[in-house]
Amino acid sequence: MRFACDRSNCKSRRGSLASATLSAIARLTIIHRAILTSLLTARLVRRETHCANRGCQDRKQDFDVILHNQPSPATIAKASQKDRTRSEALALQRFVRQFVVEMPKTFFITTAIDYTNSPPHIGHAYEKVLADVIARYHRLKGDNVFFLTGVDQHGQKVQQSAAKAGVPPAEFVKEITQKFVDLWKKLDVQYDEWAETTNERHKKVVQGILQRLFDAGQIYKDKQAGHYSIRQEQFLTDKERGPDGEFGPEWGQIEFREEENYYFKLSQHKDWLLRYLDDRKDAVIPDFRQTELRNAVEKLSGDLCISRPKSRLDWGIELPFDKNFVNYVWFDALTNYISFAGYDPKPDNYEKQPQEFRDRWSKDTLQIIGKDILVPAHGIYWLIMLHAIGFPNEAMPQLLVHGWWNLGGAKMSKSAGNVIDPFVFADKYGAEAVRYYLVSDIATGRDSDFSEERLVQRYNADLANNFGNLLNRTLNMVHRYCKGRLARPRETRKFPTDVIDGYKQLVAEYTAVTAPVRPDVLIERSLYLASVFNGLIEAKSPWTLAKSSKPEDREFLEDLLYDCAESLRILALLVSPILPKAAQGIFDQLNWKMELSGKEERFSLADAEWGRLPDGHVVGKGVPLFPRIDIGDGV
Repeated sequence: MRFACDRSNCKSRRGSLASATLSAIARLTIIHRAILTSLLTARLVRRETHCANRGCQDRKQDFDVILHNQPSPATIAKASQKDRTRSEALALQRFVRQFVVEMPKTFFITTAIDYTNSPPHIGHAYEKVLADVIARYHRLKGDNVFFLTGVDQHGQKVQQSAAKAGVPPAEFVKEITQKFVDLWKKLDVQYDEWAETTNERHKKVVQGILQRLFDAGQIYKDKQAGHYSIRQEQFLTDKERGPDGEFGPEWGQIEFREEENYYFKLSQHKDWLLRYLDDRKDAVIPDFRQTELRNAVEKLSGDLCISRPKSRLDWGIELPFDKNFVNYVWFDALTNYISFAGYDPKPDNYEKQPQEFRDRWSKDTLQIIGKDILVPAHGIYWLIMLHAIGFPNEAMPQLLVHGWWNLGGAKMSKSAGNVIDPFVFADKYGAEAVRYYLVSDIATGRDSDFSEERLVQRYNADLANNFGNLLNRTLNMVHRYCKGRLARPRETRKFPTDVIDGYKQLVAEYTAVTAPVRPDVLIERSLYLASVFNGLIEAKSPWTLAKSSKPEDREFLEDLLYDCAESLRILALLVSPILPKAAQGIFDQLNWKMELSGKEERFSLADAEWGRLPDGHVVGKGVPLFPRIDIGDGV
C-alpha cells in the first residue's frame, strides 16, 4: 500500500483505502492491532517527511490520541464485542485519514434559478454573468470552484402559461429551459452543474426533507383564511402592513383566501434567525441589505404555506405524506441549492452529510440573488429551512444581493413592455461587449439604468480606444522597430514610480477577500493601467526614439516596448474573468502559453508577476480585438 500526495488521485484512494481497512478492522485481535499500529507509526514518519513541503495536513495530534489513549484491559473486558468493534472502526477511520491528503475546500457559488414561465431578459443575464465573473476570478486564484445555476420548472404560473399556449407543462418548460441554456452558452457563462426542478434526484431530496420535517412535527395541516401574497405564497397579518396601512410592493398581488393546506413552522425559528444575523455581520452583502433583512425578521409572524391541493394545481412534487397535495414553491425551488450539490436528505444534521457535499457547502458558499427575493424568500425562508434540517450557523451561506437594471428609471416588466432581450444585444454587439457593460456600468448591490447608447460609448472608450489601442500599437511597434522580438529591460533602467505603485496596488486589490464581488471596480483599475501605458507611449514617442542613433535611445525604446507587452500580458490575466475570449486573443497575439490556447487554465493570478516574458520572446501580429462600433450603426 502506497500513500502519496497526488491530489488528482487522492479522492479515489481515500474511498478504497477507507473501505478496505474498515472492513478488516473488526477481525483484528489486540496483538494484530499492535503490529499494525507499529507499522503505521513508522509510515507516519515517512509520510510527514514526504509531505513536509507539499501542503499536507499535519494530523499527528489526532494519531497520538488513537495510539496512546487506548482503553484499559478491564474496560475492554466489560465492553461488548459490538461496542469494541465499533470503537476500533471509528479509531482506524480517523487514523486512515492521516494518510490521505484532504482536497481543498471548494468555492461554491449559486444563482437564483430562473422561472420558466417566460424567456430570459437582461436581468437574468446580469445575474448569471456576475456569477460567472466571480467564479472565474476564483479559478484565476487557483481555487476549486463549483458553480450551480438552473431553472425552476414547477408552479402555478408555469401551469397557467402552458395552458394558455395549449401544450402540457412538461413540453412548455422544455422549450423555455432551452432558451436559458442557449443564452448562457452565447454569453460564455460556464457553470459546473445545471439544476432543473423536474429532475428525479431533486424530487427525492425534496420529498426526503419534507418527510423528515413532517415526522419532526415541523409541518402541520390547517385551514386558514386571510390576506394572501400570491408572489410570496404566504398569508399576511397586520404586522406586514406599512405605515400607510397597505402591504408593501415586496408582497406583490394580495387576495383574500380560505384554503386547507400544509404549513411549515416558520415563526418558531424567528429568534434563532435574529441571533444569527446579529452574530454574523456579513451574512448578507452589501451590509445595508442585512439591515433591511433584520428589520423584516423583526416583523415575522405566522407560518409558511408549502402546499397546494392537486384539485387546483397538479404541476409540482407530490407531498410524501399526502398524495392529494403537491409541494408549492419554496421547498421545491430553494432546495435546488443543495439537491444538486450532493445533499443526502436522510442524515439529520450537516456533519453526517457525504464528504463531497461538505467539501462544497460551507459558510463561504456565495448565493447571488436579486434584491426582490431577499425578503422573505432567501433571507428568511431559506435560512430557516437550512436551520430546521440541521445546518449549524457555521454552515450558513453568504447572500450577495444585487440591484436591478432599470429602463428610464423604471423597473423592467413584461406588463410594461420594457423588457430588454439579451439575445438581441449579444447578436448585435457580441457577447464580450454585453458582459463588459453588465458588470462595469453597475455597482454591485445598487440599481442602474440600462442604456444601449451607454453600452456603445463604454465599449468604444474603454475597450476600443484604450485597451485595444494599447494592444495594436504595441505589437505593431515591436514588429516595426524590433523585428517582432522583445528585449528584456536592463537591470539599471528605472521604471516610473507611479506605474510601479499602480501595478502593485492593482494586484493587491485582486487578492483582497472582497475583490470578486466588485468586478466594476476591478475592471476600472485594470483599464486605468492600460491608459497609463498609452500615456507613456505618447510621452516617450517611440517613433522618435526609433529614428535616433543614440544607443541609450535604442535601449529605452526596447525597454518601453517590453514593458508595454508585459503590461498587456498581465492585463489579459486580470480581465480574463470578464472578457475571457478577449484575454485568450491577447495571449494568442503575444504568442504566450500557446499550448493552453482556448483553455481557462491558461490564466493564473500567480503569473501576475512583472517580467515573465523572456528575453528574445517573439510576439505575434496585432489583430484588432475591439473594433470600434459606429454610433450611427449601434444606436
